Order: sequence, then structure tokens, then C-alpha cells
Amino acid sequence: MSNFKDRIGIDFGARLPIEEAVAWSARNGVGVIDVRLGDTGNAFEDFDATRIADVRNSIESQGIRLGLHTLSAVNVAETAPFLREAVEEYLRRYIELAKPLGADWIVLHGGFHFTGDYARRMETGIQRLQSLGDHARKHGIRLLLENMNPEPADAEVRYLACDVEECRAYFDRLDPEIYGWTYTVNHAHMLPVGIRGFFDAFGVARMEEVRLADNRGDKEEHLRPGEGTIDFEDTFALIEQAGYRGHYMLAYGTIEEMREGRDELAARAVRAGIAAA
Repeated sequence: MSNFKDRIGIDFGARLPIEEAVAWSARNGVGVIDVRLGDTGNAFEDFDATRIADVRNSIESQGIRLGLHTLSAVNVAETAPFLREAVEEYLRRYIELAKPLGADWIVLHGGFHFTGDYARRMETGIQRLQSLGDHARKHGIRLLLENMNPEPADAEVRYLACDVEECRAYFDRLDPEIYGWTYTVNHAHMLPVGIRGFFDAFGVARMEEVRLADNRGDKEEHLRPGEGTIDFEDTFALIEQAGYRGHYMLAYGTIEEMREGRDELAARAVRAGIAAA
């Protein structure tokens, strides 16, 4: 990737079938993307050998780096019978499809809890991710754990792997040869430690993706840069000066808004003094 803008990708989520996401990216000069499988034209059962080969050929011919991003509403910390088996099958299918499709990584989450079952859910989530790590090792795919957003203080349902303490509990038990870190700065912006404090806790050693959206620090919103209170110039300087040279991933608004956002954020990187004009 020759310049900062080239390192800024787009998370299509489930907005488009994967073939359309790749084609759009090729037309618009986007070289790194995330896509969600399982719905909206990307159903697991629709990936037969022909479709898998076509996607991989397209990825390789266009020179696009592909990541897969699982649905955070699927509870990695699920404990109920039948549902826990379904969760494991969902995540194993991601792992088994990733390499054949040409993906380089899969973003996973720590799960969520219901306040009264915090310790049990966290232990379940960590153990399940450890087991999935063994499966990923066999299939040669990299897994990335995302730090999640805090919920309001009176919320009954809350994400795990949210603050520094929780993320450390996960990372301490997840093999770094399999698990890296997806740093979602807008989630960290909602915590008392903030973006800088969260980054200082973990540094760049395991960081392989930085997810970007704006918010006002008080609730989970995926706003366009400039609509919230995140200082992107300071964030880029903090991360780049620490030696990070991986990709950034936009996750907000429409596809066109993220296309425009690549130019805006590249300009901010120039103003921060960490990219050439």
C-alpha cells in the first residue's frame, strides 16, 4: 500500500453480496474490505465450489485484501443447550470458508452477558474462542478480537471484551499466534480511559486492524468523521508514531459516505503530519 489512503478500507457488512462488494471496490480503488457472511446475498449454503472459486479469483485478480467480520449479535458466550452448538457451527463455518474465499482474517467478538451471569459468560466466551483458535490453526486463518462498546449503566445486556480489564482477560488466554486485535477506536472513545488510554494498555504488538467511525462519547453511534468528538488527527498520530503500518477500516453510514470518508481521513492524516500530501 503506497500511501495512507490505500490503507483505508471499507466494511461492507451485509450491504452487498461479496461479488458486488469486490467489484465496487475495484472500480473505486479500495484495496482492503471486510464483508459479513450468513445473510443478504452471502448465505453460507450459497457458497458452492463454483462460487467460492469465482470469489477467490476475483479477489486475487483485483489485488484486494479481504477480511470477514462476524455478526456481534451472535453470542460467543452462549451457554444454553442447542444454541451453543449453533453458535459454534456459525463460527466454524466462517473459519472453513475463509481461506477458500481468499480471506486473510476473521473478526470475532467476546460475546455478551446479562449482568447476573457475568463470570460464567466470560469464561464460556474465552473457552469457545480458544477452541475456535485451534480450528483456525488447522485451516490457516488469522482471527482478530474486537474491543466492543460499553452499554448504558442500567442496561441488562452488555458486551464482553469491552474495557481494558476485560480485553486483557481475553488476550491473556488467547494464543497470539492465532489471535490479533481489531482496535475499534470509537468504542474506546466511550470509555473513561479514552482512545489514548486504551491504546497505551495494549500497544501495536497484536493490533492488525483499526476500525473507524465517529461518536460523541456518550452512546454507540457510527457517525461520519466530524459529526462526533473524536480527534482523528491525534488518533492517527498516536497509532502511526507507535509503528503501526496495517490497515484502517471504515464502518459507518452508506457505502458512498465511506468512499468520501477515505479522502477526508487521508487529508486529516496529512494534517497530522503522518502522511504526505
